[in-house]
Amino acid sequence: MNKQWIVVRSKPRSEKVVYKELVSKNIEAYLPLLKERRKWSDRKKWVEFPLFSSYLFARIDIKNSIFVLQTQGVNTIIKFGEKIAVVQDDVIKAMRLAIEGGYQLEPTEYFVEGNLVEVIAGPMKGVSGIVARLKGQSRLIIKIDAIQQALSIQIESKFIKNINNKSAPIL
Repeated sequence: MNKQWIVVRSKPRSEKVVYKELVSKNIEAYLPLLKERRKWSDRKKWVEFPLFSSYLFARIDIKNSIFVLQTQGVNTIIKFGEKIAVVQDDVIKAMRLAIEGGYQLEPTEYFVEGNLVEVIAGPMKGVSGIVARLKGQSRLIIKIDAIQQALSIQIESKFIKNINNKSAPIL
């Protein structure tokens, strides 16, 4: 068998149910969970929540993916075009090691060079630009068309968001 990790999208707040259902079907599954101490007015408690809301992973022979789709709480299997999205074993291993190692993980938006983005926090909130790489670092490029100049700014990815997943032409 040629088992691969695929990405499963669950119905909202159903990740743990889907995980249990997959395991009960003898399908290897992975739901990366983070622990956080939550505070209510009368108590504090450790709560586990998914690293990626509505996403988990199943290791299965691609031709048997119908068994995943027939699982209670599953919304869909992630595809790019007609091809099922596959996650490399090393990526799953890295997530497991990071979580087990106690690292502070937080999901962030995925940016690639050329994405149009907007700053969502800090003194530059509301400014739009393009993601670029300069000297190995991700940078935000702000174009000033009137004088045909541009600014390059180092900014943390948590402070920017994609604008409609568009990409600008790279000149």
